[in-house]
Amino acid sequence: MDKFRSEQSLTQKDIFKFWLPLAATWLMMSLEGPYLAALIARLPEPKFNLAAYGVAFSLAMIVEAPVIMMMSTSTALVKDYSSFLALRKFNYRLGLALTIAMVVFSISSVFYFVTEDLIGLPNNVAYLTHLSIIILIPWPGAIGYRRFYQGILIRNNQTRFVAFGTLIRLITMSAVALLLYLFTQIPGAAVGASALSSAVIMEAMASRIMANRLLKKIKSDIFGVESDSQLLQKDIFTFYYPLALTSILTLGVQPFVTFFIGQSRNALESFAVLPVVTSFVFIFRGLGLSYQEVVIALIGDKFEYSKQIKYFAIKLAVFTAGTLIVFAFTPLRDFWLESVSGLSSSLAEFAHLPLMIMSFFPAMTVLISFQRAILVKNKHTKTITTGTATEFVSIIVVLAICIKYFDLVGAVAATISFVIGRMAACTYLLPPVVKALNIKI
Repeated sequence: MDKFRSEQSLTQKDIFKFWLPLAATWLMMSLEGPYLAALIARLPEPKFNLAAYGVAFSLAMIVEAPVIMMMSTSTALVKDYSSFLALRKFNYRLGLALTIAMVVFSISSVFYFVTEDLIGLPNNVAYLTHLSIIILIPWPGAIGYRRFYQGILIRNNQTRFVAFGTLIRLITMSAVALLLYLFTQIPGAAVGASALSSAVIMEAMASRIMANRLLKKIKSDIFGVESDSQLLQKDIFTFYYPLALTSILTLGVQPFVTFFIGQSRNALESFAVLPVVTSFVFIFRGLGLSYQEVVIALIGDKFEYSKQIKYFAIKLAVFTAGTLIVFAFTPLRDFWLESVSGLSSSLAEFAHLPLMIMSFFPAMTVLISFQRAILVKNKHTKTITTGTATEFVSIIVVLAICIKYFDLVGAVAATISFVIGRMAACTYLLPPVVKALNIKI
């Protein structure tokens, strides 16, 4: 990063070299969903286990939500050893609180009230979901730990180590999943949860080890001169809580989606195919999500490289959405859904329309990643939260209308609501982003 800032210009090649390891990281993470879904689809009772795995993963992601923005926060705030210690303390407290929340949610009386009484899951699916949630208890703490150290690596132009850590995660996940698949009889949903939980713990440990030499430099002040003002816990909280709320709203919509799908036509089929569709779309979305930290790190303190960053974003949006559109509207979709993901022909056909609806979603992911990065850089994190709240409300309203008034199939209604919600959020964020860029320029 310092190398880029010292130069008068930032080339597309510079951006690509910085972005590529982060893109590889998200690409490897995005392969987790399709890989595990394909494995679960080949185990006994795939419909029930795919549905349970999808619900468990969504619920675990909600608990994880407050730490998701820790990578962007670490990239933006860790400038010296003092700020490192302050943010690490904040991160540890947050991780402990979320782990306790996972334990409380795993208590049977609490869990079954939520999943059976509120969501309306069948008892056998709720049981498989409960088993998976217990296995995923370490998930949020490990995610927060590794994202904290990954942000420090990104800030210091060590993005390749982030990719190495994710490769370790992918190898661990594959090894655990295959061993359980081949040598045990545990349900498919539990296989997926065990693989994910083991993998993220290993990635967290690897991230800490790879950041060790850099941390020694920070501690010895070789890293640079300490900032004049000390980073206090209240300062971190003021900066971070809107970002945490953003992630909570983004992922917190999942229970509402699950609830409405449970009330829709073809509910079980929708629960079964949605994880397959969304995980496939996430492969292309991940390339856009990886761009947020790139913008924060490279755009410059006065947004002097905004034109170069915007130009790269346009090319990235065209590439990601264009590639997914080719899959969604050609026979390639059946190759993926049936041959790769392992869906039956009937479930694959059921997934066609949801996949087509989501086909241009990756372009909007690039856009909103760019918008959020500009606002984080400008320390207008509350605006991001309001934009996400707009998306949250839009998804719920559109989903309710599609199911209650138009009686659409759950998976179709959900994907329509995702697209309209994201369009609403991007539209809301556009004016403040344009204003921020004009002011800085």
